[in-house]
Amino acid sequence: METLDRYDLAILQELQRDARLTNAELAQRVGLSAAPCWRRVRALEESGFIRGYRAEIDRHKIGLGVLAFVRLDAERSRGDLTRAMEEAIARIPEVVSCHYISGTGTFELQVVARDLDSFSQFARTVLLNLPNVKDMHTSFSLGEVKAGGALPLAHLKA
Repeated sequence: METLDRYDLAILQELQRDARLTNAELAQRVGLSAAPCWRRVRALEESGFIRGYRAEIDRHKIGLGVLAFVRLDAERSRGDLTRAMEEAIARIPEVVSCHYISGTGTFELQVVARDLDSFSQFARTVLLNLPNVKDMHTSFSLGEVKAGGALPLAHLKA
């Protein structure tokens, strides 16, 4: 599957809004019958457009009141050292997002913690001890304006 038609785009849009839709509900919303809709969803999954389904959990409700943005600077920019750093970061559950970035810094992480004290201890015992870390810069979220939003699809309609 290399190109997406209007039905594929509608399926992606609806599933981003509510991934718990039954196939019948989804088919009705996008204007298809159930069997072709199901086949299209499977094709979108198999071709990698849909990578998975999950529940979006309110971090505050489960006691994770702190969201920190952490920039880690690497000591040396060598492929093997960067890969070791990536692999170590990927194994840390408190790191909910990690990006290899341009400009100053090497990685930008989103880290969750119960409170500032637990974040501070985590930063000192885990983040600063990652392989190849030279420096760490942290900013804290003071409130979410938008998070976990659906990806825009309008550019695919052309």
